[in-house]
Amino acid sequence: MAMCRYLVADGRHCTEEAGEHDLCRWHDPHASHQSPDTAQALENFVRQGGLCHGLQLARAELADLNLVNKQGPQGFLLEQCNLYRANLRGAHLYGIRVKGGSLMKADFSEANLHCAELHDVNLLGIRWKNTRLDNLDTGKRLMQDRKGRKERDPAQARVWFKEAEETYRDLRKASEAQGIFTMSGLYIQQELTMRRLQMPFCSYQRFASWIVDLFCGYGEAPMRVVLFSLLLILICSVFYFFFGLSFNGNHLIYRPEASLEQNAIFLLECLYYSVVTFTTLGYGDFTPIGLSRIFAAFEAFTGSFTLALFVVVFVKKMTR
Repeated sequence: MAMCRYLVADGRHCTEEAGEHDLCRWHDPHASHQSPDTAQALENFVRQGGLCHGLQLARAELADLNLVNKQGPQGFLLEQCNLYRANLRGAHLYGIRVKGGSLMKADFSEANLHCAELHDVNLLGIRWKNTRLDNLDTGKRLMQDRKGRKERDPAQARVWFKEAEETYRDLRKASEAQGIFTMSGLYIQQELTMRRLQMPFCSYQRFASWIVDLFCGYGEAPMRVVLFSLLLILICSVFYFFFGLSFNGNHLIYRPEASLEQNAIFLLECLYYSVVTFTTLGYGDFTPIGLSRIFAAFEAFTGSFTLALFVVVFVKKMTR
């Protein structure tokens, strides 16, 4: 009996019986997978330890496939498999691990992908209708996202970013429909980032989008607003320390000849004034002098805007 000639670069090989083209039914791209018993046959192949690398399952009929690994701590691993347009409606894929390959335009309607790992896989055009996505892990970046960032040709990079944006949008809509708003928040950040990377590099729109991402993660990262506020308060207090403040008619400024204690107390007073200015309280006990006026005006304007931004972002996150 001739064995399948499929061989992986690391030395693994398939031990299934070869058919036409010297390949088994699972590694032969010309084999048909439309029969009703395909799902059960694939399940048996995987559970018996078959080589799950490079499986050719384009347009395969795999409805209700059950690949839940109840015997081990991790789910089954499928590497570099082609499941283009495969029918996986109602499939039970809890904890499945898929690395590389393509799930492009596959139908996962009503499927269970709870705790699944889909790393470096083409997820473009997948049907996610009523798919269970709790704790789905698609990696730090999608395949198209990663390729677009490495692509040197700007035109091709925009194609990758456009596909990544579409995929992130589909994942965001699917997670929102499932009520998984933390996940949808991460996907909307990535979706808008991909939209930004499609804009001309030296454009106002791209710069404005980057600023919004930097300050608040497109409304999904309220802690960024808090960190920015603290950083601005500290930076402005240092400026006040060196350019001076006025208190009861006395000009206060850093003096090298003063003692460490005196300068430390003045620095704390500058920090206090910076907080008062940032929050636009304006008690009036300290007033800026010289160049400190410019920084005080900038801090007050930025502070009022930042506080409003924090309220909007926080409320958006908490009312979901």
